Amino acid sequence: MSTDNTDADRLQIGEVAARTELSVKTIRHYDEVGLVTPSARSAGGFRLYTISDVDRLLAIRRMKPLGFTLEEMRELLQALETIAAPTSTHAQQATAAIYLADYHTRAEQACAKLTKQLAYARELTTQLARYASPE
Repeated sequence: MSTDNTDADRLQIGEVAARTELSVKTIRHYDEVGLVTPSARSAGGFRLYTISDVDRLLAIRRMKPLGFTLEEMRELLQALETIAAPTSTHAQQATAAIYLADYHTRAEQACAKLTKQLAYARELTTQLARYASPE
């Protein structure tokens, strides 16, 4: 990481990958499709990320197993930003809240489906366990 003060609180992509448990390739892909953009570049051209960027990547990581498309992820992230922004109007916040309520319902449905699939996987694991233990 650069030692100049403007970059002192920023993380290079490898550090971000370690913190988010996402691959460097995946983080670069999310940059290419516009889901998360590094806050800065070092003098050497390396991507530099803030804690806010890391939080955004963690939100994306949480959405991925629930089956959200890239466009849906973008909309959800925008709604979260709108809710958090002190400059958002009441109408903007109300619209964002409607989006978030819909995404919440969809996330709950996806979690229920994943829970059921996990139960099936555990059943199989239990069934196969007797073959994994040496007798």
